[in-house]
Amino acid sequence: MGLPLPVLFGLIAASVTALGLLSVALREDWSSRHAGLFAIAAGGMLITLAFLHLAPEAFMRTQSAPVWMLSGYLGGLVLHQVSRALVTPGRATNAGLGAAIVPLLAIGLHSLIDGIVYAISFESSFESGLATSLSLILHEFPEGVVAFMIVRASGGTVRHAFVLALLAASLTTPIGALVAEPLLDLVGDDVLAGLFATSTGLLVFVATGPLLAPLHEETAARGGFALICGVVVALALSLSPLHVHGVDDSGHRHDHDHDHVHYPPIGR
Repeated sequence: MGLPLPVLFGLIAASVTALGLLSVALREDWSSRHAGLFAIAAGGMLITLAFLHLAPEAFMRTQSAPVWMLSGYLGGLVLHQVSRALVTPGRATNAGLGAAIVPLLAIGLHSLIDGIVYAISFESSFESGLATSLSLILHEFPEGVVAFMIVRASGGTVRHAFVLALLAASLTTPIGALVAEPLLDLVGDDVLAGLFATSTGLLVFVATGPLLAPLHEETAARGGFALICGVVVALALSLSPLHVHGVDDSGHRHDHDHDHVHYPPIGR
């Protein structure tokens, strides 16, 4: 039995985060200076795919999609505000390495949710899983940089920063996918449709909120270029044939030759 697709892409995301950690460990100034551009590009890519692919699919799956998407968006907003309240400016530099624990836990929770979103998206359809995973993977690089810088600002050494950030921002993503993937096989179409719409709303918040926040810090030219790059990549993905023959809606192998995704009736 092969490795489940959500877990595979969770491992790819973890590898990208580790790459970000390695780059910031070797070239701390360069990585911190460009992390915002990666986040902006990821935001442009994710919001484009959300509106062109994920949201329409959510509406096709259930008439309650608007309610679930709103709950996902508001849930992401609440979690973000709680994280901001816990991670106060200046705390890390004044309280020592222990002050990095809370923000690292917040990052770890975020990465864990990323892994769960991978599982939900692939359980819904291969196309949705691929589109979601590719756009989310791009933001793993700046996430690793942020986690590293939090530990460094707390007085931790480069080794401490690398190890702690790896645990918080990298390994939690495949763990989330690994835990969620078998559980989703037990739920019905109604629950899955609701979870998919909720995750779509969450992704819209992530794209329009945290990922695009660096737009206020970058110059108009740099930020605009990164945003356009993300949108262009997303458009290319949305126009390309993402469906893989021989793979069904949940990412498992099948023997028949249907090429289209079959949705449950609207309103189920």
